Amino acid sequence: MLPIHSGPSQQAAHEFPGRKPGKKEEATMEERLYDLIFIARPATPEDEIKKVITGIEHTCAEKGGKIEKTEQWGTRKLAYRVAKHREGMYVYQQIRTSHPDLIAELERRLRVQDVVIKYLTVRLDEDLKRQKKYVHKREVRAARRPRRTPAPQSAPPAQAPPPAAAPEPTPAA
Repeated sequence: MLPIHSGPSQQAAHEFPGRKPGKKEEATMEERLYDLIFIARPATPEDEIKKVITGIEHTCAEKGGKIEKTEQWGTRKLAYRVAKHREGMYVYQQIRTSHPDLIAELERRLRVQDVVIKYLTVRLDEDLKRQKKYVHKREVRAARRPRRTPAPQSAPPAQAPPPAAAPEPTPAA
């Protein structure tokens, strides 16, 4: 029988160099900004919509997210029929979170709500980051370019006196 060798090449799948065995790391990421818009059935009472909003706020608080803005846009006409409705009550929320599973959980909860007929979550921080990057590039490029300074605007030059009348040379024949 051959002895079983458990050297460094035989490490368990969950153990990596530089990581202490048995220590579980929390998944953390940088803070992200999201827009969440959902559409409720048009005949939904106001208190039902408040329940959905409260549920979203509670879930965000549990997972460490923060709702920065909540707006109820009211009843609007839909571009096309959704669940046999031509109108819907729009609710907009802006959410900031660093928890990776919060948005998936919010979407799951909205999916099972009978009141909600449509929802959309958009990640904004990527667009903001991209916009800042372009602004920075533009500033760097502008700093590299030599500045054109316009000539100082002085008073228009005074009319020079006509040159003294000099005798014109006569052509030699």
